[in-house]
Amino acid sequence: MAQRKVLLVEDEPAILEPLVEALRREGFATHTAGSVSRALDEARKVEPDLVLLDLMLPDGSGLDVCRELRKDSHVPIIMLTARRDETDRVLGLELGADDYVTKPFSAREVIARIRAVLRRTDTRSSAPEGPIEIDGLRLDPARREVTREGEPLELARKEFDLLSLLMREAGTVVTRERLIDEVWDVNWFGSTKTLDVHVSALRKKLHDDSANPRWLHTHRGIGFRFAAPEETA
Repeated sequence: MAQRKVLLVEDEPAILEPLVEALRREGFATHTAGSVSRALDEARKVEPDLVLLDLMLPDGSGLDVCRELRKDSHVPIIMLTARRDETDRVLGLELGADDYVTKPFSAREVIARIRAVLRRTDTRSSAPEGPIEIDGLRLDPARREVTREGEPLELARKEFDLLSLLMREAGTVVTRERLIDEVWDVNWFGSTKTLDVHVSALRKKLHDDSANPRWLHTHRGIGFRFAAPEETA
């Protein structure tokens, strides 16, 4: 199996150097960039399997990198953030980042997150199922495409995965724990607030009113349910 390529976007040597050493020791082909412009250049040149992205860069924000990458790439992105940067973390997740790690962190934790995200990506891509259509909403797992009344929707990676799981289980309440386990990972380190952020983003893109939902129903303290076909008939 070819080495997995990780692009580490970080400008602080005290963080960069130990992470590079740890990643290479764990068998990853590691590439680095210390600025927004360099990160975008490296991403195009290297075509990494995963991007580790610091949000504070000398020539701008890592959010700009995330936004640009998501225009034409589904590469997994893990953000490196300070504990106080909750607003930026939420925005990064809405832009399509897959996960985040808060500073200070250990190399061991970062590598565990990387392996979890790559494992989840591999599992999703190995055996795509057939299209699902419910009340004008059509999801094609093989093409990773969603249309609403025939119009394409641009969904972030995790938004798509959440919608896919909920539509496959239409009519059944899917617990918060299962959504975290299957869409993120059983070893998820972060807050379950991430789930609420992605569900909220999905609702906006589906034009689904949380007060009077057509598709996405909340069961407080338990989880979420996608409307069954007979409910919307």
